[in-house]
Amino acid sequence: MSEAGTITTPAAVRGRWSWMKRAALVVGCGALALAASVALWLASLGPLPLTKARLVSSVILDRNDKLLRAYAMEDGRWRLPVDAKKGVDPTYLKILFAYEDKRFQSHHGVDPMALGRAAMQLANEGEIVSGGSTITMQLARLMEPRRERSVSAKLRQIVRAIELEQQLSKDEILNLYLTLAPFGGNLEGIRAASFAYFGKESKRLSLGEAALLVALPQSPETRRLDRFPEAAQRARDRVLDRMVEEGVVSSEDAMHAKAEIVPRGRKPMPLLAPHATDQVIAGAQPGSTIHLTLDSTLQQMLESLARDRANALGPDISIGILAVDNDSGEVLARVGSPDYFDVRRAGQVDMTRAIRSPGSTLKPFIYGFAFEDGFVHPESLIDDRPIRFGSYAPENFDMTFQGTVPVRKALQLSLNVPAIALLERVGASRMTARLKQAGTGLVLPKDEAPGLAMGLGGVGVTLRDLVQLYSGFPRLGSILPLREIAVDDDAKDTREPLQLMDQVAAWQVGNVLIGTPPPENAVGGRIAYKTGTSYGYRDAWSVGFDGRMTIGVWVGRPDGAPVPGILGRTTAVPILFDAFARTGKAPAALPKAPRGTLISTAARLPLPLKRFRPFGDLVRAGSEQTLKIQFPLNGSRIDASNGAGPLSSMPVKVSGGVLPMTVLINGVSAGEIDGRRQRLVDPPGPGFVRLTVMDAAGSADSVVVRIQ
Repeated sequence: MSEAGTITTPAAVRGRWSWMKRAALVVGCGALALAASVALWLASLGPLPLTKARLVSSVILDRNDKLLRAYAMEDGRWRLPVDAKKGVDPTYLKILFAYEDKRFQSHHGVDPMALGRAAMQLANEGEIVSGGSTITMQLARLMEPRRERSVSAKLRQIVRAIELEQQLSKDEILNLYLTLAPFGGNLEGIRAASFAYFGKESKRLSLGEAALLVALPQSPETRRLDRFPEAAQRARDRVLDRMVEEGVVSSEDAMHAKAEIVPRGRKPMPLLAPHATDQVIAGAQPGSTIHLTLDSTLQQMLESLARDRANALGPDISIGILAVDNDSGEVLARVGSPDYFDVRRAGQVDMTRAIRSPGSTLKPFIYGFAFEDGFVHPESLIDDRPIRFGSYAPENFDMTFQGTVPVRKALQLSLNVPAIALLERVGASRMTARLKQAGTGLVLPKDEAPGLAMGLGGVGVTLRDLVQLYSGFPRLGSILPLREIAVDDDAKDTREPLQLMDQVAAWQVGNVLIGTPPPENAVGGRIAYKTGTSYGYRDAWSVGFDGRMTIGVWVGRPDGAPVPGILGRTTAVPILFDAFARTGKAPAALPKAPRGTLISTAARLPLPLKRFRPFGDLVRAGSEQTLKIQFPLNGSRIDASNGAGPLSSMPVKVSGGVLPMTVLINGVSAGEIDGRRQRLVDPPGPGFVRLTVMDAAGSADSVVVRIQ
């Protein structure tokens, strides 16, 4: 019996326990069912779609990480990768956190205080007023967009936010949010919005711009600046008012920010170096970030220069400009045409890579090889008179002749006859082979062999190859193949220098060209340069260099049609000098003369160098028998191979002359002829070799042979 007087029978006790067990079983089954439902629901969510969320536009950056060009994604959206620490204005981040997620750095994806506020608003208003979403939750919604605003959708965001916080760092979450946030139309991410609305990177924003970019993602389509600028302005001002209330910005700063004009449209995305960027993106994976060696500031200046000069020259004229750094061989600027979208100018044709006739721009290499061979000096005298080389009779551009002139002046005035006379001694085939060894293949007409006409433009060459060759002069004879795609600082440079000519010859060419008379209103003696005009006024060239960089300019019509009056001297040279001026740096001095350079006046030159003499016109001193190389014969082929070992020695035999006699191989001493007037010499390698023998009286004879 109980204290209340009620009798509790064993049967009643058993009935009560039976009921409690049944209730517990029901509750347990319900809990298990709920847990199973939750587990099934969580499983249905699947993994986070991080791979898809990380897809971005392909971007091409310059040597200083500045954007040259971006490419829209396959679906047409602009979504540029973002690094909040380097690429976003701190003012924007301060406003973003204050407005959207004050406790971003401390919560784990969900802010309980914000959710509590949202729940109270839901209870009071009967609908969702504010979502209480953190930046992480907003990112979750952007990764899996859903239109409805419901409790289930909010729960999904919460779960996804927690998963994001477990898998990513705070910096990664912020960067991903700043990359995916919508800003109206096909703009996603703060960088794309900043370029489209302000025409600049997001790393430097005004207070008004920062507040506007915070306001737009809340309702990107109803606040699009190109459709609803007034709504966007009101939203910006509300952001600023709230920042004043919370003490983030002062009322005075907010007032000035509100006075900023809201853009009413979109600006075009950056489009610098379109030919270079199109070339590298063709072989890249979607979403790639590629660094080029270009300098965006110089690129923009030279593109503007080409556009202005082309407009002044006529609607059919195109211009190509290429600037390279001498020391590294890196391309600093590449202008393929004045206007990429100009159909009449064939703007999408890259004139830095088009094969054109070089005019007289190959002459410095003729003179350089002549200096290297040792049969002429910059102060030697050479004849500029009517002459015939077989059936070929070159004439000067102005149809006049200068008579006997120093070699220096002949190159500076670009006289044709002296250049062809030197090319005959150097050898057209040998010069072609030497330029090929230096990385440049001249394009000859079909089924034609190299001939003397190549000295005046009778071959094809690209502006890129020509600039690469000219960069060998300030490098004192060595060339680095040009590079346009940047490599990491720690990466090894695998390019091997190519030999153009010896140091002395390269320095002599530069020393001559820097004395070329400058164009009108320009200062001379600062830039070494050469001009060229192709046959029929189809191409105007100018290539110049100082101690720092080499710049090449081409002007003409892309279709190869003649342009009456177009000249390298009057058309291309002013552009070249203007290009150097726009680099913003004073021309750097050329290298000093290498050791062993013969610096002399014409009167003090050795007898064989006082005056250039063609083949057969040998120097004679007194009544002695004329010096003559008897073996090998000029133009012969010598088989000096010795199996897999080094080349075997080659005999040199002479007649006449006055002992002692010196043998020169490509201008370098190889010893003296013995009393029997012969000597064994070691060939430098396969290819064309010039043998010169000089005697004690100053007489000389030369032959060119091919070693194989």
